[in-house]
Amino acid sequence: MPLGLIALALGGFGIGLTEFVIMGLLPEVAADFGVSEAAAGWLISGYALAVVVGALALTAAVTRLPKKPVLLALMVLFIVGNLVSALAGDYQIMLAGRILAALSHGAFFGIGSVLAAAMVPAHKQAGAIAIMFTGLTAANVLGVPFGTLLGQHFGWRSTFWAITVIGVVAFFGILALVPMPKRDEAPASLLAELRAFRSGQVWLSIAVTVLGYGGMFGAFTYIAYTLTEVSGFASTTVPWLLILFGVGLLVGNIVGGKAADRNIDRTLIVVIAVLTVILVAFAATAQSPVATVIALVLMGGFGFATVPALQMRVMRYASAAPTLASGANIAAFNLGNALGAWLGGVTITAGLGYTSPIWAGAAITLLGLIVIIGASTAAKRSRRRPQLLQDEPADAARQEIPHPV
Repeated sequence: MPLGLIALALGGFGIGLTEFVIMGLLPEVAADFGVSEAAAGWLISGYALAVVVGALALTAAVTRLPKKPVLLALMVLFIVGNLVSALAGDYQIMLAGRILAALSHGAFFGIGSVLAAAMVPAHKQAGAIAIMFTGLTAANVLGVPFGTLLGQHFGWRSTFWAITVIGVVAFFGILALVPMPKRDEAPASLLAELRAFRSGQVWLSIAVTVLGYGGMFGAFTYIAYTLTEVSGFASTTVPWLLILFGVGLLVGNIVGGKAADRNIDRTLIVVIAVLTVILVAFAATAQSPVATVIALVLMGGFGFATVPALQMRVMRYASAAPTLASGANIAAFNLGNALGAWLGGVTITAGLGYTSPIWAGAAITLLGLIVIIGASTAAKRSRRRPQLLQDEPADAARQEIPHPV
């Protein structure tokens, strides 16, 4: 395994930690700055919106530049953003630091996916992307609980200082270990990158990302309420249950990457179908603590098993200029998060109970399954047409030139 993948994973770990650890520190941050819970919530939603902007606008702006220097510059932006957060004297500066860090998020994973795939042979590219995303899953399994613990004991600023240090280590790791792309590969122009979006399969891939990932995240957004109000767990056990969910993410990411290296569309169809069944079963049996624990691990595993395949699929259909499409797919993950969280909130507000976000997530995931089946069928048809055209002259040639006896 190329060591550069470990450096990319470390960068992903820091970025994942920045995104998610604030959820556990929100009460301390709100109290320190004297703002309401709703205002403090913008430190999360503002980050998510900035990820979408960075994934599209920032990636588009740097598409003509060499990828490794751009990735290093993104890590510098990430470091500065977290440093600003650690030193913030008021809420507005804290929010500005969060936005700065978030701008690097989408572009980092978009460009990093392209670099990760370039480090390995074609039949191992999805696995390489999965290794990079392992940093993101590890942030959920280990980083968020320990980051929250650090912030609770030494103040929330200590967590952001720790993330800043992680960013510095990742910067030097990428500098030393990630190879420069081959010199004979000229970077694609912005126009060439935009042409990739003329492919219907690119748009279908992005739609599957929004729906397939959004369904799982919609169920996960309100999971604490499901665990305490429906399953009957004490609130003190929720962090440990979330670690189990994170273990599922970690395993699913690796297994999903290996499966996608064999067949991307088949992996997505099977995994999204199983995820839909898991969400339905979870919603139906959430009153049982044992069934809930099993469903939580499986939801994490199958939910994140889609990620390497989703990222690899959009890059494959935008193969001539994959950087912007890769960044757009990272934005699609965050749009899926927003869609799932919004729809789950709507169902709770409507009085449908704390299992309703899981039912809503199952419905969104089912839509994703329908889209990927349609996209896969269309892709197979388009591959057959050129083959038929190529076969006809070959048959004629065989008729004109007799085989020797």
